[in-house]
Amino acid sequence: MSMKLVTAILACFLVHTAPSAAASDDVGFIYQGFQSSNLSLDGLAKVTDNGLLRITNTTKSQSGHAFYPNPTNFKSASNSSAFSFSTQFVFAIIPDTNHVFAVELDTFQNPDLGDINANHVGIGINSVRSKVSRPASYQANNKNSFDNLTLSSGQPMQLWVEYDGIDRRIDVTLAPIAAAKPHTPLLSLTYDLSPILVQNMYVGFSAATSPVERGTSHFILGWSFRMNGVAQALDLSRLPKLPRSGHKKVSKFFTVGLPLICLLLCLILIPGVAFYLRRKWKSAEVLEEWELAYGPRRFKYQDLYIATNGFTEKQLLGNGGFGRFSKGVLPTNNLEVAVKKVSCHARQGMRAFVAEIVSIGRLSHGNLAPLLGYCRRKEELLLVYEFMSNGSLDKFLYDQPKYTLHWSQRFHVIKGGASGLFYLHEEWEQVVIHRDVKASNVLLDGELNGRLGDFGPARLYDHGTLPKTTHAAKYEASSVVLGGIGCPARLSSLPMGVSAVGLGFAHPAGFEDTTSSFASSTDKSFSHSVVDSVLSGGR
Repeated sequence: MSMKLVTAILACFLVHTAPSAAASDDVGFIYQGFQSSNLSLDGLAKVTDNGLLRITNTTKSQSGHAFYPNPTNFKSASNSSAFSFSTQFVFAIIPDTNHVFAVELDTFQNPDLGDINANHVGIGINSVRSKVSRPASYQANNKNSFDNLTLSSGQPMQLWVEYDGIDRRIDVTLAPIAAAKPHTPLLSLTYDLSPILVQNMYVGFSAATSPVERGTSHFILGWSFRMNGVAQALDLSRLPKLPRSGHKKVSKFFTVGLPLICLLLCLILIPGVAFYLRRKWKSAEVLEEWELAYGPRRFKYQDLYIATNGFTEKQLLGNGGFGRFSKGVLPTNNLEVAVKKVSCHARQGMRAFVAEIVSIGRLSHGNLAPLLGYCRRKEELLLVYEFMSNGSLDKFLYDQPKYTLHWSQRFHVIKGGASGLFYLHEEWEQVVIHRDVKASNVLLDGELNGRLGDFGPARLYDHGTLPKTTHAAKYEASSVVLGGIGCPARLSSLPMGVSAVGLGFAHPAGFEDTTSSFASSTDKSFSHSVVDSVLSGGR
């Protein structure tokens, strides 16, 4: 709307309002700027800080009014002639011009604005129409052609905008985030920005979402700017990470490879775990209340298995009462031991196992084979003794021994066995009836000390009392032959005495043979015919 039209509308308005107001003649006023004016303002009209009367601004289809505050008489009467008047004002109509330089990254094609496609880069100067534009792409430094880029791919990209004030040239260069700055720009425009740019302007970013397609988010990860120079390069490693959007593309390794690997691992691990649990179950050791009260040290089955090389025949020492002995070396301290595997096929084997632990497990004497410990694993019962390097006494009496014991050695063995037996009968807190004293159960250490072993058939009872069963049938007949010895303690002493006698005979084949030879002798001393030839020289 022109200022002339505004003046005409103003005059018409005043004519119709004048009669209703009191007015004075010869009115005059002057405004040299409007800072102290008292004008009546309406609509968009306002007085600026520096005294300009601004009637409108750049808003479309809006109006503004400014009036002298009091009515003015243009006639003396309604039917008289109009007075003469004169006015002067200085005005300016300023069109809404832009001072905008922009590089657009456009992902929406608007035909009305001449967009070339929905994925282009353009240079805009005071207009939404681009001066020049090209599809988004870049030329790597080692190539002669441009490679296409997708602006809305969700991947970060780099953009360089450079204006040469001397050559009046604008260069715009695009590249992926990991690429070096290309030597060839995507856009290059010769244009003088001096008329467009004013002395002070803002530098920044402006973005808008598509009016048709699904909205997009616009992010700036880093920004570098410099006047009269080259902008400092960004440190890409320090830039923030973009938020994840949509479904992330999953590698085939995770969709196919990883499940197959997990399946193979399961196929391998399940049998392995089953095998381990089975072995652990097999190796499970039973612990009963009596073991807490009477048991010495308890060994792990695995340690004993390793110590004896799996209880092979090569480690076999011999057979004893209710079991067989194997030599072994403990892996923890390299101690030589003898491990007895108690036969558990009968109830008698378990009874012997418990009896031996309860008896010798609490005994301590130099002439008793020390029980170091035991082990129980399911149905296997194991007793661990200190290893006797010279074996049992019977090996020096039968089957052509490597060397023969002379009389002092034999006496030393018998004295040790008798000392151990006396401890069992008289010196310990209870009476221990061994019930199986024989040459094979008299063990010899490295110094030929006699030690009683194999307490499987042993029985315990308190001093001064008699157990219900105190002897084995094997010795019952012999007690009658030798005079009807009936005391339980003597039943253990009797075989020991017979073993002592057997040490002096030439052929100590067994207990009954020895007693028969002894009983048939007419002399109170031993016959030279039955005395061992080694001792026949009077030793």
